[in-house]
Amino acid sequence: MGCRLIVAGLALWVGLLVSTASAHHSFAAQYDANQQVTLEGTITKVEWMNPHAYFYVDVVDEKGKVNWAVEGGAPNVLYREGWKPTSLKQGDKVRILGSRAKNGSNLVNALSFQLPDGRCVFAGTSGPGGTGTPNCTVGRR
Repeated sequence: MGCRLIVAGLALWVGLLVSTASAHHSFAAQYDANQQVTLEGTITKVEWMNPHAYFYVDVVDEKGKVNWAVEGGAPNVLYREGWKPTSLKQGDKVRILGSRAKNGSNLVNALSFQLPDGRCVFAGTSGPGGTGTPNCTVGRR
């Protein structure tokens, strides 16, 4: 019985490891570092989970209101950058600098966030530019 329990536990562990690894992706496969954008809008949803936190933002432009999905770093990385799960919540106004998805969808890998209190913080990105002083003032929509 003990051996079966060990084998079952090992199988579960391997299954979780494989599913996590397959869900992860490289920055270069999905995002274009040369297509930086700045988004200013209102948070509509926050998903604080592994392997990446996601923030959904309503941005109003000449076409009207557009919802963007913004990928941040893993929660552990965000904690090290000074984030808390409550740093952004629904209704908060934010400014985000990031790299747009290669497929042209409304998906961004965030480089930095300007939080509602005015602080500019890293987004825990895996892409280029993820070191140094966070910059919340460059980029184009």
